[in-house]
Amino acid sequence: MELKELIARTGGPGRVEWIGIRPARREALLPCEEVEIGAGGLAGDHGRPGKRAVTMIQAEHLDVIAALIGRDVLPQMLRRNIVVSGINLTALKGRSVRMGSALLRWTTVCAPCSRMEEALGNGGYAALRGHGGWCAEVIEPGTVRVNDRVSALPVG
Repeated sequence: MELKELIARTGGPGRVEWIGIRPARREALLPCEEVEIGAGGLAGDHGRPGKRAVTMIQAEHLDVIAALIGRDVLPQMLRRNIVVSGINLTALKGRSVRMGSALLRWTTVCAPCSRMEEALGNGGYAALRGHGGWCAEVIEPGTVRVNDRVSALPVG
């Protein structure tokens, strides 16, 4: 099998585990069961439109981050909008992905910021390096709910 074919394979679909919105800069994330995603990102979120309209992190990385800092980690501590399980987000870079009824495209790594030291304590910034998740742009607006399916569209 050629490398291009291997890269296009994702295994099974993932699942939305958690959703949170940030009403204003530096405010706590508010968990929600569903959210409308428009061209500018999540309704009620202070995020910005464009290639960073939606931020997400892989649920499987929460345990890794917790192990690296020696304490429990909750999704809202990491300031990402959506937590996804069961699919490798890194493997989806540049791909279009159906999440609920929205269509997103993974654009860039969601790098940690200095706030991770405040949220997680000493070493929080370093713990998120390589585990901080991804940003996405909105291709088609739609609704995303907890437990919704996350599926990569076929390449090509």
